[in-house]
Amino acid sequence: AAAAMVFGGVVPYVPQYRDIRRTQNADGFSTYVCLVLLVANILRILFCPYYHFAKPAFSRSHSVECQHSGFGRFGRRFESPLLWQSAIMILTMLLMLKLCTEVRVANELNARRRSFTDFDPHHFWQWSSFSDYVQC
Repeated sequence: AAAAMVFGGVVPYVPQYRDIRRTQNADGFSTYVCLVLLVANILRILFCPYYHFAKPAFSRSHSVECQHSGFGRFGRRFESPLLWQSAIMILTMLLMLKLCTEVRVANELNARRRSFTDFDPHHFWQWSSFSDYVQC
C-alpha cells in the first residue's frame, strides 16, 4: 500500500513522457502543471522541517512526529510515504520540464530565447533552458 502511495502519482506521467519523447511535440502538456506540482510538493516537504530530529524519529506506524506548538492538528503526524511521494513527484516534474524544454526549443528555431533572468512576467515559466527552471 505504501508503494502504491509513493509511485501512484507518477504513473499518469509515464505515458505522457513517452508520447512527448516519441512525437517530439509537447503542445498538449502545460509546464504550469509542473509548476503547481513542484510548489505543492516542496511545501509538503517543508511542512515539517525538523522531521529527522523529532522524538521519536519514527513510530511504529512509520510516521514522523513533528513538535510544533500552535498548529492544532497540523504538524503532528506526517506519514513517511508522503515524503517519498513528494520527492519522487519533484523528480518526475523536473524530468517532464527538461523534456518539454528540449522539445520546445528544438521546435521553435526562430523564437527568441527566454531566460529566468529576463524577469519578464509575460514569459514566466516559459523559459528556453532547463537550468532556468532549476535556478528558479
